[in-house]
This record gives sequence, structure tokens and C-alpha cells, in this order.
Amino acid sequence: MPANPVAIRDHQCGRGRPLLLIAGPCVIESEEFVLEVAGRLAEMAAARDLAFVFKSSFDKANRTSILSYRGPGLDEGLKILSKVRETTGLPVTTDIHEPAQADPAAEVCEILQIPAFLARQTDLICASAQATARHGGVINVKKPQFIAPEDAVHIVNKCVEAGNSNVMLTERGTTFGYGRLVNDMRAIPIMQSLGVPVVFDATHSVQTPGGQTTGGQRDMVAPLARAAVACGCDAVFVETHPNPDEALSDGPNMISLDELPALIDQLVRLRSLVNEFSI
Repeated sequence: MPANPVAIRDHQCGRGRPLLLIAGPCVIESEEFVLEVAGRLAEMAAARDLAFVFKSSFDKANRTSILSYRGPGLDEGLKILSKVRETTGLPVTTDIHEPAQADPAAEVCEILQIPAFLARQTDLICASAQATARHGGVINVKKPQFIAPEDAVHIVNKCVEAGNSNVMLTERGTTFGYGRLVNDMRAIPIMQSLGVPVVFDATHSVQTPGGQTTGGQRDMVAPLARAAVACGCDAVFVETHPNPDEALSDGPNMISLDELPALIDQLVRLRSLVNEFSI
């Protein structure tokens, strides 16, 4: 049986618990940049006593164009994420793409994130579940854009059978024709019925796939995040950047770091109301 809630260091994410926020820049652009952003996020978390996880990718391995910036790579990226933990005290997460990356990443990260396009790769799922179990971590799997939410039960079962019951699922939109993603908010309670906490990815849900680089509708991040929390999601994933238009990856989908506090406050209030009426 999967665990609900799941423990992430001193916090818990899941049924009846406060909202968890997962945030950070899409990709590690430099050590100095990441530490600056993480420091500001840690201040936001401390001011609100908020359960907060820092996210950034060491490698964007699923880029459309071979010319797109991918990041510093596994070794350097994990060193930087380790420094984020040491200097800010925040738990960290990153996405992995190959089974061999699971154990070194799980040594550093409290949560391993599996990209949606890779969520049906059994070897990757099992390696990630085993590695996070060894290191006391959590595996967060993004529901693929091409499966029904109830079919995510097979992903959960793989994680549990591989040895880790600390599983989260992420809703990040569903493919609708070419170049469109839509959010069916029914996916949140449906995936929660599988016994796991559910994260809403407010960043990749607003992507407009297609072309050499993926576009996005940044102005839709806040409305969709509010809707998802109102529907009962247990955590929200938001990528943020001091200057999104200058970001090296996924700039059109990220919100400005200066705009994040107001959104956080709205989401925390909504979660409090949802928990109050769920009792």
C-alpha cells in the first residue's frame, strides 16, 4: 500500500496536511544563480512556516532541439543542489532520466522526479523507487500526457513493488490534438483515490508544445494553480526565475520570482479552506 501522507524531512505531504510547494528555476544555469534563487525561496518559506522543496534540473535531456541548453550535468548539478541543502536548509528535488542516475541523485535529493515522457519506463521507475527507499526519500512521478489518470495505478504499483511506498503523482495536463495541453481537474481526486498525494504542475500545464522551443502561457499559471488547490491537490509545482524572459529553459512557462509570494499566499489560504471543509 502506498503511504499517505509521505514524509519529506520534517514536513508531511498528503491528506489533511498543509500545502507543499515545490519551486525553483527550470534548469541549473550556474551555482551562483541557483544559490541566489534558493536563498530567496528559503526566506519566503521561513516567513510563512511553509513546507517547501527546491527544484532545479541538472540536465534537460528531453529538449526538442539539440541546440537547447541542457544544464551542467549530473556530477556538477548534484554538487550545486547539495550546496543548496547546506546553505538554505531546504529539501531538494531534481528529475532523472536514466536508471544509473537514481542512486547518486537519491543521495542528495529528498525527492526524485520522473518526467512524464519517461513514466512508463519500468527500469527507471524501479531503480528510482529502490534508490529513494535506500536513502529514505520519495519518488514523484509525473502522469504522462497520454494516459488516463486512473491508469497511473500501474506506476504506483511498480514503485511499491520495487520497495518504496512513499510515492507522489503529478498532474501536468493531457495532450489534446497537436500543440495543446488541457487540464481535467478530475485527475486530482482520481489519482488521490489510488492512495497517494497528488502534485499539480502549474508550469508545464501551461506549455504550448511545438516548434524548435516550447512556448507557454505564463499568465495561466496562477489561475490553474488556484483551481487545482481548490480541487484538493496536496502540493503545487511552480518553476520561477528572477527574469523569466532571459531564462535558458522554459522561460515562457515560468513566473517571476517577485510574483511568487502573492501566489503562495493565495494557495496557502485556499488549502486551509479545503482542509477545513474536508474534515
